[in-house]
Amino acid sequence: MKLYYWFGLLLIIGCNSKEKKTAPSYYTSVEVEIILEDSISVRAIELMGKNLAFATNNGIYGMYNSQKDTWKTNIQKYDTLVPEFRAVASTSTNFFMLSVANPALLYKTGDSGRMELVYKEENEKVFYDALAFWNDEEGIAMGDPVDNCLSIIITRDGGKTWNKIPCENLPAAAEGEAAFAASNSNIAIKGNKTWILSGGMKSRVFFSPDKGETWEVFDTPIIQGTPTQGGYSLDFHDENQGFIIGGDYTNPDENQANKAITKDGGKTWKLLAVGQEPGYKSSVRYVPGKNGHELIAVGFTGISYSKDAGKSWNNLSSEGFYTIRFLNDSIAYAAGKNRIAKLRFKK
Repeated sequence: MKLYYWFGLLLIIGCNSKEKKTAPSYYTSVEVEIILEDSISVRAIELMGKNLAFATNNGIYGMYNSQKDTWKTNIQKYDTLVPEFRAVASTSTNFFMLSVANPALLYKTGDSGRMELVYKEENEKVFYDALAFWNDEEGIAMGDPVDNCLSIIITRDGGKTWNKIPCENLPAAAEGEAAFAASNSNIAIKGNKTWILSGGMKSRVFFSPDKGETWEVFDTPIIQGTPTQGGYSLDFHDENQGFIIGGDYTNPDENQANKAITKDGGKTWKLLAVGQEPGYKSSVRYVPGKNGHELIAVGFTGISYSKDAGKSWNNLSSEGFYTIRFLNDSIAYAAGKNRIAKLRFKK
């Protein structure tokens, strides 16, 4: 009798445990709260704790204090030049912002509380696109080719000094290969590993396993071949799984070959959602804490969401943004033309 009793009890427990399992819950909408409106074009934002830092055109940069719901902004000039900033990054102690075009100007938070110029590069071809850090001491920025390779500069002393990698230590750039300063997401970092996304006439992924000491390059199937085509943004969930999104901003409905996934650390890429929405997007991010299954992509055409690692997508909003960064699994900040917003994703 005891054996039958325990066997029956196990059956009941097993049935109950199955009944308690619920179907996965996915995002069905997004609430957009505009927290800053101004005559600015914001393509680079950075979370610093719970606060949000940004830099933009017209030399404007600033910080949003989310606890106090207040903004502090300033203008950075270089002599009479008013830089356009499209790349920002931070360490635990400093904020960095990098301008596009000639001259390239890289600033860090100075000891006096004012921004300090730590790198300058003059060349008619210079155009930096993205900036990121491995840790508090080591960081990297990338830009379009000046000679016959991508421009890559690295710091090993917390951003005080930056050195450019010689072309003999980098894979050669293809004809017309460059990158897009669309959302400060051409660089992805996981541990010591780094991926850089190019675009234009050739759209490839440059990979370093050792924080920029050595490099190799891999082809992608993303649409390419004209100056406005290619991958615009990449993100990695872990050291193996990553995602690219892009297209052609002059033809935003094009969706034939603008989304691709890798599962081998960027060596090979597979197109997903071919001929399906969304078309052109400028920024993609894995949703935190979702095991690489969920993605959000933004562009001036709106906000799109995938619950199956990029195989299919739903349009959550027609609100346009250039770039996005997650605070947690349901709250993100996004920025675009004339505004910065807080996004709350709803199930």
